Amino acid sequence: MAQIHELSVNLSNQIAAGEVIERPASVVKELVENAIDAGSSRIRIDFIDAGLKQIVVQDNGSGIPSNQIDLAFTRHATSKIKSEHDLFNVSTLGFRGEALASIAAVSHVEILTNSSGAIGTRAEFSAGVKKMQEDAAARQGTQITVKDLFYNTPARLKYLRSPRTEIMKTVDIVNRLALGYPEIAFTLMNEGRILLRTAGNNNLRQTVSSVYGRNIAERMLPFKGSDNDFEVSGLISKPELTRSTRNFISILLNGRYIRNFKLASAVMAGYGNNLTDKHYPIAVIKIKTDPLLVDVNVHPTKREVRLSKETELSRLITSAISSVLLKNDVKSDALSNLHSSKEDTLVDQLKFNLNKNVVQTKRPNAGVDEINEQPPAEIKHIQHSQYVNLDIPRDDEHYLITATWDDNVVKQCSLTPFTSKNTNNEIISSGDEVLAASLPELSFVGQTPMFIIAANNDDLYLIDQVAARRLLSFQKIMRELSSSKINQQGLLSPLILEFGNLDFLQIKEKIADIKKIGIFLEDFGQDTFILRSYPTWLKQNIEHSIRKILDLFLNVDQSNSQNLIKRIAADQAQREVSGRKKLTAADCRAILTDLRQIADPYHDAKGNLVIVRIRQSDLRKMFKRNK
Repeated sequence: MAQIHELSVNLSNQIAAGEVIERPASVVKELVENAIDAGSSRIRIDFIDAGLKQIVVQDNGSGIPSNQIDLAFTRHATSKIKSEHDLFNVSTLGFRGEALASIAAVSHVEILTNSSGAIGTRAEFSAGVKKMQEDAAARQGTQITVKDLFYNTPARLKYLRSPRTEIMKTVDIVNRLALGYPEIAFTLMNEGRILLRTAGNNNLRQTVSSVYGRNIAERMLPFKGSDNDFEVSGLISKPELTRSTRNFISILLNGRYIRNFKLASAVMAGYGNNLTDKHYPIAVIKIKTDPLLVDVNVHPTKREVRLSKETELSRLITSAISSVLLKNDVKSDALSNLHSSKEDTLVDQLKFNLNKNVVQTKRPNAGVDEINEQPPAEIKHIQHSQYVNLDIPRDDEHYLITATWDDNVVKQCSLTPFTSKNTNNEIISSGDEVLAASLPELSFVGQTPMFIIAANNDDLYLIDQVAARRLLSFQKIMRELSSSKINQQGLLSPLILEFGNLDFLQIKEKIADIKKIGIFLEDFGQDTFILRSYPTWLKQNIEHSIRKILDLFLNVDQSNSQNLIKRIAADQAQREVSGRKKLTAADCRAILTDLRQIADPYHDAKGNLVIVRIRQSDLRKMFKRNK
């Protein structure tokens, strides 16, 4: 057995740094939290090369006395707790005493501090070892410079993401801290460029404006609530202002940003049916409570806490958010969900099924009445007589694959119901041409305020006029987006688009892809873009439409660009066709004709039904004429 020995102080600090210092953003978090605990009213953060080359955090707090600098860089040395009682009554952000020691173990650190005297102190540390200390001129507060992060632990570098991603991680952490402490003026700079600046005037809405942009801040609703143990307050977005992830829900417990799924779910529950599936609000939830109800010593980076009376707090958050939405008369638009299962069954019976099983692999008289479409959880035994190899031609008339299969395939592939005029393969692929032939020529019969009624032979067709118009609009937009050149319309006055710093960085990263759909953004400085023209496929409310499209680039997976373009076209079509309108008979006939030119006329771009076919046999059954 290998000999047991005690680890060196430097190695112990490097191991601790592995838990606390994951990336440059972790350094910023620890240093800024220390600055907040020092009572600072102004904090400035500046970094170079995503923080790997240099990070500078300067504050105007209480500073560190010169005779305590060595202790400050020693593990488990802290001014924030003294006894076991203090550990369960933590009112500061930091308390472990690991931050400075862990940072110094994996970088070169310089500290310049002044606690109150006329003369300050400067000291340097490298790989956890102090190199020098001397008197120096310094302002009240502390300035810590971290250089060459992970220079002595290069294995850490391979786990870092791209520089832009690391910058966004840092921006996100400072944003959360700024939202938690609106009374502190934060300045965040990347190589001299300002990414965030807050006023520090204790105005949460103004801080939200600095973080997310004025457009979002103006559409936030204040809320508050309290009980015997908790006080909750903050700002929540209106239901129409959402994101596709929970990342924009900031939960701040006694000023500390935490991750808590149950509390985030409580925020969602407060909206009730006002939010559609996979849409999440922008929210800043500030919680004040007795520190005795919170155990913050459960995670090395303090991102997770153990909370007493979590259920009661969840109910309070849900109630407070519901009350403010009700007070502001925010109504749900999810009334389409209020229908019975019987109605679902009826629609399913009348739905025209385009996905019938082509190949029947069950032998007749196999002793099984029906096939379960869902696979069983466990198959213990399979009788080989019930299945066949579909790759082997058979002469059995009960199977589709016969000896003439190959010849039939060749003949079938040579058929097409379309003329040579349709050459846009991105709109209608060759595999979908068969679907288009499934809609016969329809005769216009009449209409209701919601539906167009048509017929073919003895079958009846109901066409949702709104869904049909949206589908046709979607197809038109897709054709324009797929063309080699997208026509532009100039603006009389250029459009100025302001964003939060994180959104600005992400949009700037995707600006080349945004140009492909005809939106040409120019960097206007200070997290702002300028737009001088717009694509002609945008018809109305240009600024609103542009922002909606850019939101998709922020929130939708970019791995499949074609799906993203379809999503943009579908959303734009929905905005263009906002509701029903009175159609003339000529309008209805034109819609019926245009639907025949679409690959799948039975569903719109979002999967909603456009056409329901009711066969004559179904009608006879409804009237009990089939006896």
